Amino acid sequence: MKKPPRPARRAEGLPSRAEIKRFIDAAPGRVGKREISQHFKLGPEHRVALRGILKSLAHEGNVAPAGHRRFTAPGRLPEAMVVQITGTDPDGEAVARPVKWEGDGPPPMILMAPEPRGRPALAPGEKVVARLKPIGGGKYEGRTVKRLTETPGRVIGVFRPSPHGDRVVPTDRRAKAEWAVPFGESGGAEAGEIVLAAPLPGGGFGLKPVRVIERLGALGDARSVSLIVIHTHDIPTEFSAEALAEAAKAKGVGVRGRTDLRAVPLVTIDGEDARDFDDAVFAVPEGDGFRLMVAIADVAHYVRPGSALDRTARTRGNSCYFPDRVVPMLPEALSNGWCSLRPNEDRGCLFVEMSIDGQGRKTTHRFGRGLMRSAARLTYEEVQAAQDRGDDLGLPIPALYAAFRVLLAARNARGTLDLDLPERKVTLDDAGRVASVAPRPRLDSHRLIEEFMVLANVCAAEELERLHQPCVYRIHPPPSEEKLENLRTFLHGFDISLPPGNRIHPRDLDHVLKKVAGTEASVLVSEVMLRSQMQAAYDLDNIGHFGLALSQYAHFTSPIRRYADLLVHRALIAGLKLGPGGLAAEDHGGMADACEHITATERRAALAERDAIDRYLAAFMTDKVGQHFAARISGVIRFGLFVTVLESGASGLVPISSLPDDFYIHDEARQTLTGRRNGLEFRLTQEVEVRLAEAS
Repeated sequence: MKKPPRPARRAEGLPSRAEIKRFIDAAPGRVGKREISQHFKLGPEHRVALRGILKSLAHEGNVAPAGHRRFTAPGRLPEAMVVQITGTDPDGEAVARPVKWEGDGPPPMILMAPEPRGRPALAPGEKVVARLKPIGGGKYEGRTVKRLTETPGRVIGVFRPSPHGDRVVPTDRRAKAEWAVPFGESGGAEAGEIVLAAPLPGGGFGLKPVRVIERLGALGDARSVSLIVIHTHDIPTEFSAEALAEAAKAKGVGVRGRTDLRAVPLVTIDGEDARDFDDAVFAVPEGDGFRLMVAIADVAHYVRPGSALDRTARTRGNSCYFPDRVVPMLPEALSNGWCSLRPNEDRGCLFVEMSIDGQGRKTTHRFGRGLMRSAARLTYEEVQAAQDRGDDLGLPIPALYAAFRVLLAARNARGTLDLDLPERKVTLDDAGRVASVAPRPRLDSHRLIEEFMVLANVCAAEELERLHQPCVYRIHPPPSEEKLENLRTFLHGFDISLPPGNRIHPRDLDHVLKKVAGTEASVLVSEVMLRSQMQAAYDLDNIGHFGLALSQYAHFTSPIRRYADLLVHRALIAGLKLGPGGLAAEDHGGMADACEHITATERRAALAERDAIDRYLAAFMTDKVGQHFAARISGVIRFGLFVTVLESGASGLVPISSLPDDFYIHDEARQTLTGRRNGLEFRLTQEVEVRLAEAS
């Protein structure tokens, strides 16, 4: 792990670290060196020392990076910002969330003040600049300064006809109020259908009116889940005609000006349900170590700066993946065509060739632009099965695994945080119903690819620093003091302690995970550990990656689905003079804004994908009401228990009223509910049997 940045020697008149932190905490929005210098009346002679203090505070998690060389208190919303209306409260007033959320966990709720008389109400999907005021409980009051959306917001919900007037019941769980559908505005929708509706002008009291503009499918059809989520999170789904035309003109590349890698048996290894293949790997023994190669689709060749394809890729920021569909960052002609490393087809690539010694330490690396031909499209399962039975498939499988083992040993020696939480896989049948929800198996073949990709990403960051090119770093600050204290309190209930002080190394947290491995507390401790982490982000200022215990890290390996990787490719192409498609000098100024934007789109996609899984789980459970399940208590609160079903991962609430009749005492420190008369105790991580009473 890189040592934390050390502030320069304190110059005369320079404020202390505590004074600078207090100033940032008290500021209503983001601040940088200029605001700090003005407040403390600092001169140019303090610049270097001030930069060192700010980097040190960010590395320790005491302040949060908030854009290019800007900082804020962790979790703080600025005085004014762009927000998006997400729904309504029970009184029909608008509720919003930040469009760009820099904090951890879910964004805070913003309760919008009513619009002035004569102006249409704010509708879900609308974006406005709002002035914010904290009102306690982590909530804010918002007042509209300026509307940004040119078209009315959209409402997605369930159509409910009624003799007293048709209704649209929002699918967004945060929206409490229904919408009225005037006569003739139903668009032919039928009872129980998911519909997209547009708000209509209308004032006065009562429910606000909408017109149905699109029917998305029946409520019982699980395939409508992803459509609900896509519209709820405002994820773009349509490509412009100009972008589609540019993608349609794409064609293969020749070997001229490229390194010919077609004789190298590079292979892609992905999930069975993977929709694109943008990375390939190769390994061969070399001395007491290995020579490795990671080749990545040359997206920069096709998506040039300033083009229609570039604009749409930047807007989307990344691809979004759902069980029944993908919302790609690039049109299919590229994402599943010329930028997909299909077997036995020539493809342009950017590659990095790396040498590691017998301890897994990288000794050299070299980047280039090549022409490759994938030797095979393999899945994690078939690669693992081949390795287990000693079959090399006529490919460098044994060398890949041997290199993986030394890379893994180096990772363990470095001391990283390995949060191996089970990922749930949703399988749909041919009719679109949820057939199963189960944990995805975690194989050594998955970790093999991860280790190769991590090493390639480290090389990319190091190379851009060597070339003095702007680098979009993937940064991950350590836990803040508050999060670390909350984690200490939680672990105390398991008689587990962390090293003293506000500074901690990832290996300290990983030691806790190893201590509880194989126990009933393992999954819960991992989940709480995950919530204690700061969110990773993209930034031009490097503070290192805490979780991976790396001082330099950038995303290089997935330019089909992440715009950050495309920016890294362009910077490498420019710095190494590898031909057209590189980062132009005039584009450097916009990269800070790009980092903020793609951080926000990544978090939007993560929220949408989690939301989809939760909704699919609910759909999976709807026909199982009355059935019994093995579950584990995942939360204890004064009014009941949160439980998680062991088989599917579905979570729900057991109200205290449904427990055996008694007066229950809540012990927050021990995380228990105990019956006063019967002595029955329910505790965190305890396995229980539950009966499903309701699923919606």
